[in-house]
Amino acid sequence: MAAKKELTTYANKLAIYDKLVAANSSIERKGDTMPYTSLNGNMFSLLGKDGSFGFRLSKQDREECLHKYKSGLMEQDGVAMKEYVLIPDRPLSSPEDLKKYFELSYAYAKTLKPKPTSKIKRVKRKNDLTFFYFVTFSFITIVLIAEAGVL
Repeated sequence: MAAKKELTTYANKLAIYDKLVAANSSIERKGDTMPYTSLNGNMFSLLGKDGSFGFRLSKQDREECLHKYKSGLMEQDGVAMKEYVLIPDRPLSSPEDLKKYFELSYAYAKTLKPKPTSKIKRVKRKNDLTFFYFVTFSFITIVLIAEAGVL
């Protein structure tokens, strides 16, 4: 019973998650308050604030995992995440099973279309300095004509 209780603490689940992510050098853990992994803008695993693991799986792998562990879909803030399986505590004690589904999740993320970046790119003129000089010269010309009384 003590071993089961150890697996349920958030700190222990975080350590398991970090170890799982560190096992694959091409995957980087992101997120401070809610750790997650993503590839090309598509999140494929997460550790919820309540310590629940969620892996994004293909339909076939998702159905297999749901059936094998009698689990459900991952929920965040009361909303079901349709492609994410809630990983129960049972596979946490079996690193091979956990790693298997994590790798399946990563493989599925590789098949997803990359999301566009949300950063706003500044549209550059061909030559910003030339534009600046043009605007400045035009302004000075208008001021001089106005002072001469031509306008």
